[in-house]
Amino acid sequence: MAFYRQLGSLPPKRHTQHRDEQGRLYFEELMGEEGFSGDSALLYHRGLPPAIVDSAAWRPPDQRTVPNHPLRHRHLRLSELFPAAVVADTDVVTGRRLILGNDDVRISYVVARRESPLYRNAVGDELVYIEAGAGVVDTVFGRLPVRTGDQVLLPRATTHRWRPDGPEPLRAYIIEASGHITAPKRYLSKFGQFLEHAPYCERDLHGPTEPLLESGTDVEVLVKHRPGRDIVGTRLVYATHPFDVVGWDGCLYPYTFNIADFEPITGRIHQPPPVHQAFEGTNFVVCDFVPRKVDYHPLSIPVPYYHSNVDSDEILFYCGGNYEARRGSGIGQGSVSVHPGGYAHGPQPGAYERSIGVERFDELAVMVDTFRPLGLGEGALACEDPDYAWTWSGRGPGTERA
Repeated sequence: MAFYRQLGSLPPKRHTQHRDEQGRLYFEELMGEEGFSGDSALLYHRGLPPAIVDSAAWRPPDQRTVPNHPLRHRHLRLSELFPAAVVADTDVVTGRRLILGNDDVRISYVVARRESPLYRNAVGDELVYIEAGAGVVDTVFGRLPVRTGDQVLLPRATTHRWRPDGPEPLRAYIIEASGHITAPKRYLSKFGQFLEHAPYCERDLHGPTEPLLESGTDVEVLVKHRPGRDIVGTRLVYATHPFDVVGWDGCLYPYTFNIADFEPITGRIHQPPPVHQAFEGTNFVVCDFVPRKVDYHPLSIPVPYYHSNVDSDEILFYCGGNYEARRGSGIGQGSVSVHPGGYAHGPQPGAYERSIGVERFDELAVMVDTFRPLGLGEGALACEDPDYAWTWSGRGPGTERA
């Protein structure tokens, strides 16, 4: 839940007449979750929201995955996926490449300079981390400026368009749910207010500030949806522009949350990953690792202890700073580590000892922990570092045993 907002022109009571200066009725649309039982927003359109003049099949970016088999840790170098020659013709919607996925969540990456088509994800919410660059997300709710470090929450079925802006391309790490993405329930009161122990609060969430009020006819919108188990796409052509909303109110809308506003929770000894949690979805969580003071017990070991995620795959996207626990593994900014459930992982050789006495970590990373195994998308297969799995032992497959 985001807190209540209202924007633009609204009638005093919901579900009542709302007219323009010429006496023409605006058309009210309820956008709501969980039937009529969840968070919602009421939007007031100039044109009829369901009026389409055409519908045709559209093929979204490749959604196929293959199992992580034989099982091993993996290092993905996302920077290799988008050479400079292709970035100028790439947009955030049609250019994204699938890295990892299962029935609950899909993770993609894109580097783009081009404006995207109008798009609506009817499969689930999207949480888009802006690794670098800046731009604007135009939405049916209004305009959202975005910048480096922003996590952009786009509720399911929000019609939107990405417009990169600035000297460098927009680098986006996309976490796409099959349901909804929310703040963790333990941070919220029973009525949805952020509690005092939460690492961020309502002041850190930034929604649209003004309606767009675009006009036009025969406007194309790409829709990703799921008629059955498979994900497909449809190209809808609307009689009038979807961005014709004169006002809206409610608790369901897109917003940005900058990772720099996440306040880290620390302790005398090493704190487990749940203290870094920022969002949750069905069968997955999202954590933000930010620069912070580390453990202050006189005998503490600040880097993580070796651990076995028996119930989850751990996916870490390294997006800034230095990664003390990964030194010597080849991982750097723009890397993704894949540590699957099934066996232990942790600091690289030497990092455990080197961290003793360290008082601060200067690292920035976004982690997704899933509770069902992830498959490898075509993007992962195209940028994998083949040597990563052996970096703890220093020996690759087929090497002679001592």
